[in-house]
Amino acid sequence: MVYGYIRVSTDKQTVENQRFEINQFALKNNLIIEKWIEETISGTIEVDKRTLGKLLKKTKKDDILICSELSRLGRSLFMIMEVLNFCMKREVKIWTIKDNYRLGEDIQSKVLAFAFGLSAEIERNLISQRTKEALARKKAEGVILGRPIGSKSSKVKLSGKELQIQKLLNKNVSYSAIGRILGVNRITVTKFAKERVLIN
Repeated sequence: MVYGYIRVSTDKQTVENQRFEINQFALKNNLIIEKWIEETISGTIEVDKRTLGKLLKKTKKDDILICSELSRLGRSLFMIMEVLNFCMKREVKIWTIKDNYRLGEDIQSKVLAFAFGLSAEIERNLISQRTKEALARKKAEGVILGRPIGSKSSKVKLSGKELQIQKLLNKNVSYSAIGRILGVNRITVTKFAKERVLIN
């Protein structure tokens, strides 16, 4: 079985880029994605509490899990290693596109996985530390951080689609259906429609 795995942190992030990358990769390697797994959840959530965890328990020897990059599996070294260790024990292969990894049972795969996870963890920690230092400096200089209270971003994911949404609403198309058409959550459509006064 060949699985395509897509994870985004919020419904504001699009899954289409990941889906396109995986489809293109499968096409080049003469593979067919037999089952797609998509989830909107933070990579910091424990694997067992995610759709990914349920999928892994169903995998069998020689199954292939394809994702855009290894960090989609988790946001910490421990979490990534946990997933890889589970898959290696079941002889399930994990292939990533951007990282160009082919993770299997061999020792090279284990070393590469550890090295990647460790470097990713160090990089995130360094970025976080630099960000905190920069914010602390700006705050000390009297700079007001963040967006002014009560203000909202003028541009959101559905910006520019007001007319399309309005036409669908006029035809009594439900928010859920509009969400599926535009690739976003129903709540996102509802909130956008109310804020832009598109309610019919």
